[in-house]
Amino acid sequence: MPPSPLIASSDLHTLLQNLHSQSLAQESKVDWNTLPKQCTDEFDDIMRDKFIALDQDKCELIYHVLRSINAKTVVEAGTSFGVSTIYLALAVAQNAARDSTKGRVIATEKEPSKACVAQENWEKAGKEIAGVIDLRIGDLKETLTKDLGTIDFLLLDIWTPLALPVVELIQPYLKHGAVIMADNTLKAGAGYENLFAYVDTPNSGFRRVTLPYAGGLDMIVYQ
Repeated sequence: MPPSPLIASSDLHTLLQNLHSQSLAQESKVDWNTLPKQCTDEFDDIMRDKFIALDQDKCELIYHVLRSINAKTVVEAGTSFGVSTIYLALAVAQNAARDSTKGRVIATEKEPSKACVAQENWEKAGKEIAGVIDLRIGDLKETLTKDLGTIDFLLLDIWTPLALPVVELIQPYLKHGAVIMADNTLKAGAGYENLFAYVDTPNSGFRRVTLPYAGGLDMIVYQ
C-alpha cells in the first residue's frame, strides 16, 4: 500500500482513521434500498445521526489535489460530521502557510446537531487546522450567497438534488482552473443527470471526467 499523501501528525492520522472506521461501521447497518426520497423531512430524520463521511481514499485524493493547485479558498457543500472538512482544512492551512496568506474552508451544514459534532471533531484535530474553517449552518442556498471570495475548489458531498443548484450558485465565484469534485456519481448517477447535462453542454466552461473510485467520483474543471 502506498504511503498516505497527508502531511500530518500521528495524532491527526489516528483521529481520521478512527472517524472513518466509525463511519463505515455505521453505514454498513443502513439499508440504502429502503430509504425515502432525498431532501425530504423523513429522509433527513433518518440521516440526522449518520456520518456519511467521504471515503478515506477519496479524501486523500482531494487533499492531494488541493495541495497541487495551491487552493486557498474552498467550499464544502455537505459537511455532516466534518471528517472530509479536516482534509480540506489541512491542505488549505498548509497552502496558506507557504506564502503567509490566509486560507479558508467554507463548510456548510443544514443540521445544527451535525454541525455541533463536526466542531467537536475539529477541536480534536487541533492546531493543524485551527482558524481555517468558516462553518455556515442552515440552508446552503442561503448561506452560500455572500462573502465567498474567489473559489479554488468545491466539494459536492451532498444529496444529488442539490448538486446543480450549488454549482449554479457558486459558478460566478469560481476562478478559472477551479476544481469541483462530486461524490457517488456512478452509484447515484440518475440523481446527477441535471448537473451532468449542465456541465457537459458545449461551451459551458466546464470539463468533466469520472474517476474509478467506489461509487464514482467526478472531477470537473472550470476553464
